[in-house]
Parts: sequence; C-alpha cells; structure tokens
Amino acid sequence: MFAPSEFLNLEETAHSKLFENQKYVWDALKQIASYLQFRLKPGVFGELIGKPFVSNSVFVGRGTIVEQGAVLKGPAWIGENCHIRAGCYVRENVIVGDGVVMGNSSEFKNCILFNEAQVPHFNYVGDSILGHHAHLGAGVILSNVKLDHREIAVTSPDGNIATGLTKFGAIVGDRTEIGCNAVINPGSILGRDCIVYPGVNFRGVLANSSIVKVRQTLQILARRDGITR
Repeated sequence: MFAPSEFLNLEETAHSKLFENQKYVWDALKQIASYLQFRLKPGVFGELIGKPFVSNSVFVGRGTIVEQGAVLKGPAWIGENCHIRAGCYVRENVIVGDGVVMGNSSEFKNCILFNEAQVPHFNYVGDSILGHHAHLGAGVILSNVKLDHREIAVTSPDGNIATGLTKFGAIVGDRTEIGCNAVINPGSILGRDCIVYPGVNFRGVLANSSIVKVRQTLQILARRDGITR
C-alpha cells in the first residue's frame, strides 16, 4: 500500500531513481536534496525572456521558456519544453519533468513534478509530488505544515502511518484534476484520475478515479434599499 507505482507512471520522469526501493511514495521527498547535490549539473539551455533570475544552481532544459519576473533560486532541475511564467518562484530542491507549466504567482519548494504537470496560476506546491498530467486549478494550495508543527501521518485502513516528515503536502496521482481554490491539507494522498471540485477542503486518502464534491446552500435575496439602476 502507498507504493510509488500505485500513483505514478515512473516512465514519465527522468528521475525515477528517486523512487527506487522506496516503500512509500512520499519517501522520495526525503531524497531530493541529496539527489540534486550529487547529480545536478547547472546550465541554462532554454530561452530566457528579458531578465529572469536564474541562480548558478539551476539546470534548465532545451526548449524551456523562462519569462521575465520568474525567480529560479534552486537547487532545481527543470526539464525540456517547459513554460516558466512571470512571477513563478522556484525555491530549493525542485525537480521538474518535461512539458510542465509553472505559472504566475506560483511557488514551489522541495517537490517533484512529473512530465506535463500543469500548475498555472496562484498555486503553492510544497513538499509534494505531482504525477503525469496532474493539473491544479487557479488558487489551489497544497498545504505542507500542520498548525501544531508535529509529524505528519497518513491515514490508512490499518491505522495511521508515521511519515517521519514535519513538512509534507500531498501526493497527486497521474491525471488528477484539482479545481480552483481547493485546499489539500498536509499528508493527503490523491490517487490517479481523480477530480476534486473547486473550493474543497480535503484531508486524507482518495482512491483512484474518485470525485470529491462540495455542496453549498445559496440564498438569493432581492435588494430592499431602494437603489435602482
């Protein structure tokens, strides 16, 4: 249970070594820093538009476009044919596949994005893994720290599993869609091909091909202040 292959197509990343011999999918998060330390060879082979900030601990693959106003602090490894938009903030220990969109006012830290993941608008991705073609709608937050700052556990049918992590956002399986302004709470595991509706506040484990809906009651009243237009 919770093996990497249950959630992720490991052929859709050039960094599958991170997941070798890992019992739980989230264990790869513990390996990112050391993996980059020993394997990262910085260099910019893509196109810089204007003057984005790219540190000397970042690799940018061919065909990738980095727009002015983006900040790539690193260490970070960004693949080919990605689009790094203005206002994107890439912090430490970020690994990005090919064909990924990293958008305006989006922040990334200690995370792995598989090929063709899309994170286009106003998102936070901390200590998380996004599978192949996963998509975050505008304003989606993958929260990575509990309010009490204690160790994060994952809920399972056999009880809670301690992760050994005090910072752990979410695992988002291949092709899973998360709607605008949803909040995914620390230690959440979302399977493949799921849909999470806009505005959902979710914590826990979501089975493959599940849909999470949120219901709200709206009351519409006529104005009685005499204003007409």
